[in-house]
Amino acid sequence: MTIASLESLSFGLARTARAATAAGHRLALLTGDRSVYRHELATMEPGLLDVIDVDTTDTSAVRRVLGGLRGLAGIVNTTDTWSTPAATLAAEYALPGPDPDAVRRLRDKARVREALHRNGVSTRTAVVVDPARPEESAGRILAGVGLPCVLKDASGTSSRGVWIVRDERALRAALLEAAGTPLKGRLFAEPFLAGPLYSAETLSWQGETRLLGIAGRLTSRTPAVREEGAAFPVAFPEADRETVAHWVARVLAAAGHDQGFAHVEFVLTARGPELVEINRRIGGALIGEALCRSLGTDVYEALIDITLGRRPALLDARLDHRGPAVAFVLVYPELPGTLLGWSGLEGLDAYPGGVEWYPVRAPGDALPDIGDQRGCTGMVLAEAATAELAQHRAWAAATSVRALIHGPGHPLPDQPVAGRVVTEAAGGR
Repeated sequence: MTIASLESLSFGLARTARAATAAGHRLALLTGDRSVYRHELATMEPGLLDVIDVDTTDTSAVRRVLGGLRGLAGIVNTTDTWSTPAATLAAEYALPGPDPDAVRRLRDKARVREALHRNGVSTRTAVVVDPARPEESAGRILAGVGLPCVLKDASGTSSRGVWIVRDERALRAALLEAAGTPLKGRLFAEPFLAGPLYSAETLSWQGETRLLGIAGRLTSRTPAVREEGAAFPVAFPEADRETVAHWVARVLAAAGHDQGFAHVEFVLTARGPELVEINRRIGGALIGEALCRSLGTDVYEALIDITLGRRPALLDARLDHRGPAVAFVLVYPELPGTLLGWSGLEGLDAYPGGVEWYPVRAPGDALPDIGDQRGCTGMVLAEAATAELAQHRAWAAATSVRALIHGPGHPLPDQPVAGRVVTEAAGGR
């Protein structure tokens, strides 16, 4: 029997394949770009999964591939972009899966914000605007949301299409920029949330939700608005953790998410948690790896359980955080251009925390934009007894790594470049 993965997050593919094998199935990855998974494919054991090259944006082509698979038992997806097509195809093939309409709603952040406000879960609302009408849109935002606010692409990913606006001049500039930016969905505005950013990592089944833990998030200063790192699990006081667990269960219920993993980003404001966005998947980057190590269990087994339509054992398992806390830091270049490689990788072993390097890009890749996660070249991961200590270790190690760029105005470096051997030397489990 076969489980088809319609694309995947860049990391976690090997764990998904092993979990599928343990459940008696073969994982087949359908992808339009193998390079996204270059690190996972290079470091996993040979023959662990099948890779099928297909234009995954072409639903008809995907259907033809699925129709040729032997004993299709489920369709798994861990991305935002392909979540709706995966749910729709699972329904067409009468396979277990979420309601496609519910997935479609969750892909629209403005609809989610409105649903939460309507159900009394959030005091904040959203105002959908047309960037092609900047004066009208500015007036609607000032009247309905006020300043400061955040402009967002309702279906955006990886911090793309996000503008933090603090005054009217910046608002009009952001609307002008948005008008020239390709958006995946509608443009909307919501109030700016003041406070630290976290993500609640959850698992749900038939409306029952379990909080697996809370990750702390580090973001850059504006205007880049990109993620810089994360640490798991953050040690909240028990009463505060229960508050978040209760709140996130209400949020997911109001948004219509009743099965599977969710990565719920929120800001802990002076008045309590407020939603940033919901992703109906395991958290991206190395959040899945952090969950597995810290919880002392392979959470991807629960992903396969959900895909096969059965209650995940993880929902009832005892979780005592037997493993270490884990943190990772994203490494960006200082300027856009072409990636030559990295300096500093050879010295990572000197840092405490079992530091490991996870490359995201390869030498020769073009990096035209470094203002969001698309500019990330790799991640430095470290472990410790607490998330705080792990974050300090990861950050210290990451400061020694530099992404080397060649482009207009960037001379070739006169120092050694780690390039061809990066993938071979990369750590991972």
